[in-house]
Amino acid sequence: MNTLSVGTDTGLLAPTWAGTPVAAELTDEAWLQAMLDAEVALARAQSALGLTPPGAVETIAAVARADRMDLAALACEARSAANPVVALVAMLSREVTARDPAAAEYVHRGSTSQDILDSAAMLIARRVLGVVAADLDRVRAALAALASDHRHTVLAGRTLAQHAVPTTLGLKAAGWLQLTAHALSRVRTLAACLPAQLGGAAGTLAAYREYAVLDGGTGDGGVELIEPFAAALGLAEPVIPWHTARIPVAELGAVLQLVTGALGKFALDVQTLSRTEIGELSEPVAAGRGASSAMPQKRNPALATLIVSAARQVPALALVLAQSVLAEDERPAGAWHAEWQPLREALRLAGGAAHTAVELAEGLVVHPDRMVANLALSGGAIVSERLTAAFAPALGKGPAKKLLTVAAQEAAARGLPLAEILTDRPELASLYSPEDLAALLDPARYTGAADALVERALRSYGGDR
Repeated sequence: MNTLSVGTDTGLLAPTWAGTPVAAELTDEAWLQAMLDAEVALARAQSALGLTPPGAVETIAAVARADRMDLAALACEARSAANPVVALVAMLSREVTARDPAAAEYVHRGSTSQDILDSAAMLIARRVLGVVAADLDRVRAALAALASDHRHTVLAGRTLAQHAVPTTLGLKAAGWLQLTAHALSRVRTLAACLPAQLGGAAGTLAAYREYAVLDGGTGDGGVELIEPFAAALGLAEPVIPWHTARIPVAELGAVLQLVTGALGKFALDVQTLSRTEIGELSEPVAAGRGASSAMPQKRNPALATLIVSAARQVPALALVLAQSVLAEDERPAGAWHAEWQPLREALRLAGGAAHTAVELAEGLVVHPDRMVANLALSGGAIVSERLTAAFAPALGKGPAKKLLTVAAQEAAARGLPLAEILTDRPELASLYSPEDLAALLDPARYTGAADALVERALRSYGGDR
């Protein structure tokens, strides 16, 4: 088969993950090595039960290296069987035969393609989730520090794109912290329970049992292989094969979507607050980052953009994995095959987003002066909710709200501070001095329970206070 047309996937169109730690964990070479690791784990498990000679295991392990296989040829030959394992077993067997013909009998003994590829996928996923968890932990720590340091830094809270009431940057950061900490918890939990796959051709372990009998084994013939096989890979031991019970893969998609969604919310807020006309936050400066090919003055929020890009892609990939739960018979024709590439891309994007978020969270630049200036844009109207509540005892809730609505509209139309309009209202003159109104109009005095909420978040997620 002609393999000259096979090219390279370095992430040219995927800057979210290109060059990040997960990129190396998800290359074709890494997947190939994971499949070979599964083959070696099978041989070791069978040897532990006295079914495979130790010498054969060592021969298989010695040659089961990705750099000994023709990766490009394997990729093309995978088309014939609709999966790469069939061709891989043939390649591995040839390598083993060249060193020890007798040992070749024990390659892939009793196994099936899905056992190897599913186990390799779980092995890859566990490695990637470890990298993601380490990055999320750093993001969590950075956001906790941000929440603590800026628990009293006031800025405009915005709803439906408009100024609403004052809030604090600390409380916004506490929200990002909550999302990140929850995602981290889910990642750690999932990583600890990713299962190995061992079932044979149709999930009955029949060939494993048959070979066990031929090799002089005792016991249930196949079932006893599950534990040592999973242990050899460092994966969880499944109760029974999950060939068509695809929850492990669908759950991976769901958790990866949660990771990118949590980080995407953080990044999207950074994007918004770094707009030229807002300017309350900005990304850490680095040579060349955020540059425009046409506009020299620009410094685009590149880190946030990469994270948001991942958050917009992973849900579609997770959907493919969720749909593949509908797997007919004892191995579906297409549903299983549809999982592989979306799973890899989702792992890449989540890993790239998490690594990018570390740099964004640890280097985020805060501009309190712009926050103060923006709070003043409405001329005090941002605390109208507070004034309504304050005026209600004397004026009544309805009349107080009507007064504030009219006063805010007048202030906006005339370009005057709300305080100046309210000072001229006769129904308020006997109730509030200009100093009283100034105190009521101070945004820093209307942040509600923001500080207490930040404290709760920091206690819950272990941040510094």
